[in-house]
Amino acid sequence: MRTSLSPLTALALVGGLLGMSLAAACNDDTLLDRYPPGTGAFDPGTIPPGSGSGSGYGAGGPGTGAGEPGTGGGGGIIDPGPPQCDDEFKRCTHEFTYQGTGNETSVEVRGSYTPGGWDVGVPMTNQGGVWTATVTVPYEQQVQYKLVIDGSNWIADPDNPEQVSDGFGGYNSLLLPVTCDPWTCQELPGTFNWRDAVLYFVFVDRFLDGNPANNGSNPSNVQDAARYQGGDWAGVRQKIADGYFTELGVNVLWLTVPMDNTELAGQGNSEPYFYTAYHGYWPKDLTKTEERFGTLQEFQQLVEEAHAAGLKVIVDYAMNHVHSSSPVYQQNPGWFWANANDNGGNCICGDGCSWDGDPGKKCWFTSYLPDFNFTVQAARDWSVENAVGWIQQTGIDGYRLDAVKHIEDQWILDLRARVTSEIESATGEHFYMVGETFTGDRGVIGHYVDSYSMLDGQFDFPLRASIVRTILMRQGSMNELVNEMNISDGAFSNGIMSTFIGNHDVPRSIHFAQDTPLWNDNWAGGRERGWENQPGLPGGLSAFERLANGFTLIYTTKGVPLMYYGDEVGLAGAGDPDNRRFMQWSGYSAGQTKLLNHVKKLGSIRAAHPALRRGTRQTLTVTADTLAYAMTGGGETVYVAINRSDAATQVGGLPSGAFTDLLTSATVNGPSVSVPARSALILAP
Repeated sequence: MRTSLSPLTALALVGGLLGMSLAAACNDDTLLDRYPPGTGAFDPGTIPPGSGSGSGYGAGGPGTGAGEPGTGGGGGIIDPGPPQCDDEFKRCTHEFTYQGTGNETSVEVRGSYTPGGWDVGVPMTNQGGVWTATVTVPYEQQVQYKLVIDGSNWIADPDNPEQVSDGFGGYNSLLLPVTCDPWTCQELPGTFNWRDAVLYFVFVDRFLDGNPANNGSNPSNVQDAARYQGGDWAGVRQKIADGYFTELGVNVLWLTVPMDNTELAGQGNSEPYFYTAYHGYWPKDLTKTEERFGTLQEFQQLVEEAHAAGLKVIVDYAMNHVHSSSPVYQQNPGWFWANANDNGGNCICGDGCSWDGDPGKKCWFTSYLPDFNFTVQAARDWSVENAVGWIQQTGIDGYRLDAVKHIEDQWILDLRARVTSEIESATGEHFYMVGETFTGDRGVIGHYVDSYSMLDGQFDFPLRASIVRTILMRQGSMNELVNEMNISDGAFSNGIMSTFIGNHDVPRSIHFAQDTPLWNDNWAGGRERGWENQPGLPGGLSAFERLANGFTLIYTTKGVPLMYYGDEVGLAGAGDPDNRRFMQWSGYSAGQTKLLNHVKKLGSIRAAHPALRRGTRQTLTVTADTLAYAMTGGGETVYVAINRSDAATQVGGLPSGAFTDLLTSATVNGPSVSVPARSALILAP
């Protein structure tokens, strides 16, 4: 039975659900579900690893909320002091100066001090040959910046010796953390700080079958790997009740698309295989729930039970397209781009049309997935209304917005405005929206990052590629990883980015960590083994230890760490559809058990130490195989030492004195510690 969902529903229908916190979103650019293998959706050759840009980041900055606090006075009025907010929302003023040469006509400061700070600079004023500008900067956070001379000459600050690689052979200047008293506050609404989130991607159909009665049948021409396999919301609710997510230290669930999808099979472009819509990215009726997952009431119960267990819920929202059998397409064909290019051919992404630029906003992912034309206001209004209606009826906390770079920006701007005025004003909680743009170009990724007008963050694909290359595959130097982390820090400013190692578009992470990696390319899609010659689970402990090291990094640095279902036990699998095997719930090998226990420990450590979630990172030492850094914030400093090599190694650069390794409870002494092979230490004084 399918349950209807009205696109426009009063907040009152949700009752107590909307009293609970809302949050976020996500997006997906080139998911191989929606673009089945063979569609050209993901061409590894088109993704430039680490291809950030020294400028062009951000999408416009929010106001600072600046204003002088009261100073007190007569009549017994007490000075309230500065506004109170968490350190990450505090703002200070800082004066940048530049000793000019006398030949400049204009100078700007551009940098990571605010979203959009690389795009729109702060003009400096010339007084007696000295250029100055007062800029609002984040409290106790590093800021990367450059000076732009006469509108085009980007230079590092010649009077500031602190520098960091800009990723292109040059340097950004580095403003070391600034504190101030009084400060101003720039804060998102709500009682839940999304920088404290740990995200778990529940691929619903492949997670747990809690109600076999809703399984339905599969088309006969679809092989098992691409069929519906029975997972549902009842299975997710069972694991919530069992405390599985809580034991992992997870506090946010990302669920696949909950809307009704087509029952028709679809063939991948240029390949013989057929697929069902088990992944959720071929929506048919966006006003109904997917009956194989459950009813609207069951989904509402899932959200209620998650909230009661301390878990937020975000869901995929596929807004780029619908299936050709969708009523909204059949009744409103003018709301969709024609499947035709300017040369008399079709406009399939990667075939008749490019995936990028203006064609990428018009192309169809396949011949049966018509693409919304959101330059048509009626189409945009209908879609945004539908997205708001799902929030109102379910009480979800956020969206993962799908295929962001393939739609017009105005759709995102409209949704954020509606969410701010209608949802957040009613709940008092921030609705988190996170996107996925499958590229190494940080400029493209960062364009959408602005919590006040667009997305809170995106998935950091360039950093993921570096983690896989350096920690899992042991290629290059760990210094490369440090550079990529520094570049991301500058590129995305205060965006609430999601850091990750695996997801449903790439081969399972465990195979990159094998003694001999299954792929030599860290951007490999692995589709050549998606149907045949699928890999098995690695033996021994080494691959699982390397993957554990990767998780140690993302759990002990800023960002929202993502756990793709099954990666906590090193689930095997090549590219799509083999990277969506059914979840393994028993029969773990010794390596799987060790990895699972490590992930659980990381979750508890991250929750207990705010510095790991919100602190400022400082590199202490880095060699070809080791990295040590300090995370400072919230009145504490936690030290992390990672060794990727196959032998125990001394890692220095730590302060002198005794420390407790939070992973093992062992006591070690600085300034140099021995880190076992393929292991890490997380040290607290």
